Amino acid sequence: MKVTFLGTGTSQGIPMIASKDPVCLSNNLKDKRLRSSILISWDDVSYVIDCGPDFRQQMLRENIQCIKGVLFTHEHADHTAGLDDLRPFCYQIGEMPIYLNQLTLDSLEQRFQYIFSIENRYPGAPSVSPFIVDKKFFILNNLEVQPIQILHGKLPILGYRFQQLAYLTDVKYISETEKEKLKNLDVLIVNALRLEAHPTHFNLEEALELVEELQPKRTYFTHISHKLGFHNEVSKKLPKNVFLAFDGLKIET
Repeated sequence: MKVTFLGTGTSQGIPMIASKDPVCLSNNLKDKRLRSSILISWDDVSYVIDCGPDFRQQMLRENIQCIKGVLFTHEHADHTAGLDDLRPFCYQIGEMPIYLNQLTLDSLEQRFQYIFSIENRYPGAPSVSPFIVDKKFFILNNLEVQPIQILHGKLPILGYRFQQLAYLTDVKYISETEKEKLKNLDVLIVNALRLEAHPTHFNLEEALELVEELQPKRTYFTHISHKLGFHNEVSKKLPKNVFLAFDGLKIET
């Protein structure tokens, strides 16, 4: 299984518009972060988790020729605003399968009415086929995918486990029941927004506490803001086998 980090930034990305913060002015490419998303591939098929406003740029940068579906974590714009840019892939495969909870589908149907409309449908709109995700596992290309129910502040959102790899972003709280689904991981990908506490995201301390509890073999932090600090400096302070992800990073498990 292969993972490409399409983006590792928070909702505003790094550099943030109009910011003179030193991290935003950094010349290190690892400090330049598009909105968070990954491409996950196995058996010559690829799926994307989240489809944010940088989706087109990410697909061009990585020269992605085909995807088979999109798994959404939640409804916020930094995770969904690229929905219209699915069009070229829809031209290839027809209706694009999208996997999401009911809250996210309700939001997308309102915001992208022209995509979901049945009557007087705009002819250039992408075609999508929604599949509602709840607590039950589902199968993608002969692989079991286990949804993880987590909270983004008070908003119920989804993480996903693929065999021994789990992807969690925008997490603030995980119940003990859901943590049971995250045991014996080879790779954990989880958000670490900044140093200070935040009402709806793990900060670095909380992310490290989860790592200590779950004991995955490797951990990669994502959904990072400029307030976490410079990539190289933060990386030096992390425990063994805990890493800051960066845009374009590729890993295998």
